[in-house]
Parts: sequence; structure tokens; C-alpha cells
Amino acid sequence: MLTAKTLIQASLGLGSFLKAPMVETQPRAAFAPPPVMVPIRSIGPRERDRIARHLLALSPHDRYLRFGYAASDEQVQRYVDGLDFDRDELFGIYNRRLDLIAMAHLAFAPDDQHSDCAEFGVSVAAHARGRGYGARLFERAVVVARNEGVGMLFIHALSENAAMLKIARNAGATVVRSGSESEAHLQLPSATFDSRMSEIALEHYAAVDYHLKTRAKQFWAFLASLQEVRSGIRDARSKSAQ
Repeated sequence: MLTAKTLIQASLGLGSFLKAPMVETQPRAAFAPPPVMVPIRSIGPRERDRIARHLLALSPHDRYLRFGYAASDEQVQRYVDGLDFDRDELFGIYNRRLDLIAMAHLAFAPDDQHSDCAEFGVSVAAHARGRGYGARLFERAVVVARNEGVGMLFIHALSENAAMLKIARNAGATVVRSGSESEAHLQLPSATFDSRMSEIALEHYAAVDYHLKTRAKQFWAFLASLQEVRSGIRDARSKSAQ
């Protein structure tokens, strides 16, 4: 039986199944640093508002790269309202204020299509770029896709979306360019015990991180309210002494 201690050790990178990079087909150079562990939490339907805020905050150009067209606020909201949380998987990275600063959408094929295919899409807030969040979200999506029996993962992106295509190429995906658009596909190996344990450990790690951030946010809010009360008392005393 998998104990909580085992899960926590795995979450911290101490478990054997999380020591090696999860999405790399090319050997890592001896001097290259290991991938950064980033808490990535599954997103549920109760967080549609957070998803909407994240996507609506993207610039027009970023929306163009994410959706393949200059999505208006109404189109973004329709996308959010139409998310199928029963079929697809969504993942997010949160800052200390619990703002959603990066998210990925792993869309599985409908029942009447190839069930072993899925598509990956990602967006990262402008102020949170350059930290490897897109690559970490892709790695998480690959683990989940493998465990769900997906054999081929697709990325449909504009050819000018260099960041997204770089993530795909670094993972060993084949990228085919057709005019202004590119399509990358990555063949995934079958699920293993390691991939299944990695998914459990990563989700546990993210859940613990989110809980701690929630507690910290509540604590700082309490301190802020306490400071307001103390300030009000000082002001009242100052006025009564005059």
C-alpha cells in the first residue's frame, strides 16, 4: 500500500520514479541542470472564473498565439463555458496569491473519433514567462495522456509560436509546417508503474502546495485586518488625546 510518506518523498523528487525527466527523448548533457519541480494542480469546473480571468488577461497577440485567431472577450468566455471537465484534463500553476498564472488543456478525442489521440494547449501569463512553466505543463500532460492510453499527442500551433514549437521539439515531437500553421505530434509509450506513480505523486505535491498557499493567504489577510484594527485604535486614541 502506498503510504503518505512515500507520496511526499516522491513529490519532493526522492522517489525513484521521479528522479529522471519524464519527457525527454534525447540524452541530457552531464552539465545540464535537472528539470525544476513545479506544483501543477488539476483544475476542476469550480474554477471556471479563474480560468476566464487568466485567459482574458492575455494580450491580443497572446490570445492569437493560444487560440490561432484574435479571440475576443466573448469568444474566450465561450471557450471557458464550453470546457468539458468530464472528458478533458486541465492543469494550472498558481502564485502565492492563488492567481492562475499558467494553464494547460489536454483535450481528448470524442468518443466517435480515435480514442488514442489527444491535443495539448497552453497559456502563460506575461509576467510569469521564462521560468519553464510551459515545458513543465507539457510534461505533466504527457504523464496523464500516457496513463489514459493515449498513443499520439498533438500540438496545433501557429508557426510563429516559437515557444510552443520549441517545447514540442525538445520533447522529440515531429513538427510539420504548413504555411502559417504547424502541427507537432509526439508518439507516447505505454503507461508503466512509474508513470502512474508519477501522476499520483505530482498531484499530491500540487495539492499540498495549494493547501499551504491557501493557509498563507488566509494568515496574511488576518494580519492585514488586525493591522487595520490596531491602526483604527491608534487613530481613535490620538483624537481623544487632542
